[in-house]
Amino acid sequence: MPSKPALPRVPSRNHDARRERRRRPALVTALLTITATLPSSAVPASAVAACRYQHVVPSPRNVVKVSAATRCLINRERTRRGRAALVRSGELRKAARRHARRMVRRRFFAHVGPDGSTLLSRVSGGTSYVSDARGFALAENLNWGVSQRATPRQIVRGWMRSSAHRRNVLDRRYRHIGIGVVPGAPTPVRGRAATYTTVFGKRF
Repeated sequence: MPSKPALPRVPSRNHDARRERRRRPALVTALLTITATLPSSAVPASAVAACRYQHVVPSPRNVVKVSAATRCLINRERTRRGRAALVRSGELRKAARRHARRMVRRRFFAHVGPDGSTLLSRVSGGTSYVSDARGFALAENLNWGVSQRATPRQIVRGWMRSSAHRRNVLDRRYRHIGIGVVPGAPTPVRGRAATYTTVFGKRF
């Protein structure tokens, strides 16, 4: 479904193709959820300290710290509500980073790429995350912002203020997370910008 031309916009999609939109200055978010039929461990205590980078604007030199801060904030939201903290997955991170880079380079903001790629194809075709799994559940949140709205704090806050994105963040099914943060925006902007892709997953 084509989006309204005015910015900012908040396209969102889940498995039954419902969409919601919400206006928010200099902040754009989107989500996608997939469930299909086909061990989690504790998050290290040192990861909690990563939240101190929540107010940092992403740059090529700090994307690892910014990604860790984003995961820290998501896990903080989950554990406050009795959910299990999500464990970092290198395979989901690979899919997330590739999609974030593609959106910045090719100037689009969507779950489906210009080449037809989808969350399912990016994870199943580009990683080993779902290999040999009897079943799996996947979800994807997208976001980008400019200047201080590009910090992990503002990115996660934007997701938590959207009911559909919030459901992904707090969904009890998910056990793993992969986060891709790329400096730059999917559209020309002034100021420092960053684009985020977060992939949630569970294998069973």
